[in-house]
Amino acid sequence: MHPLSEQHIALIVPCYNEEAAIATVIQDFQKAIPSISIYVFDNNSTDRTQEVARSAGATVFQVQKKGKGNVVRRMFADIDADYYIMVDGDATYDASCAGDMVNRLIADNLDMLVGCRTDGGEKANYRRGHRFGNRLLTGSVKNIFGGEFTDMLSGYRVFSRRYVKSFPSLSAGFEIETELTVHALEMAMPYGEMDTTYGARPEGSASKLSTYRDGIRILRTIGRLYMFERPLACFSLISGLLALLALILATPLLIDYLDNGMVPRLPTAILATGLAIVSLLMFVAGIILDSLTRARREMRRFAYLAIPLHRAPKRDAPA
Repeated sequence: MHPLSEQHIALIVPCYNEEAAIATVIQDFQKAIPSISIYVFDNNSTDRTQEVARSAGATVFQVQKKGKGNVVRRMFADIDADYYIMVDGDATYDASCAGDMVNRLIADNLDMLVGCRTDGGEKANYRRGHRFGNRLLTGSVKNIFGGEFTDMLSGYRVFSRRYVKSFPSLSAGFEIETELTVHALEMAMPYGEMDTTYGARPEGSASKLSTYRDGIRILRTIGRLYMFERPLACFSLISGLLALLALILATPLLIDYLDNGMVPRLPTAILATGLAIVSLLMFVAGIILDSLTRARREMRRFAYLAIPLHRAPKRDAPA
């Protein structure tokens, strides 16, 4: 395998108010991969994050629009490299395994490798509520979109250039990890996972996560992606529920009509008929949207394939 020094590897770090941790992140990754290019994307921090990052040797960009999703969108657009390592700026992820992660991505010809968090015996670092929420959300994505991800919400990932330059980011906040995962599944990209130790934040650094607020936003994102990426299944489910309700309302009316030839509750009959019509319209809408989704998926696939596959430079044969 070619050494990592022959690859252009970019570390891209989204951060907000990480003055206490960002220097550690930069130094640890410089030690792990000396040739790495480090880019810190600051999301309007109110502390000295930018100054500390520059002093530690990183190139700093400022993203005005708030939200991690907006930062990731700018990172993917602005940075050009062969391989990308994305990590949060809170110094909780293990930089020492970065080289192994990139080598695994290259050796297995993957487009995305996710660093799955292990607590290393310190369960307080990875809170119980976050573990439960992660399992719930990861299981939801697995049931809807397939795949074998076990830590969908990890902020530690390695990407190929093909992945980064074909990713149509839509999310604004922490739900971006969900979108990153679903994109790989929908494009049938090769992906993998690798266990990495998850540590505690350094003193003076505070988490920006809100378990319930961000969990609700992630669930909304899963619902939105389900509607847009699986429209036939989504609208068929709605159609079936409406049809069932219409049938429940119409059954006693039909029995009365067969018994005495009269419809005693006309408003209920109108409601049941309306529900049946809307049910049919929902099913037809699902069919139409499914054909549009397939066409859109094909266009995204063409965009992915249009990006040249990076190959390591060839070495001269020994004389």
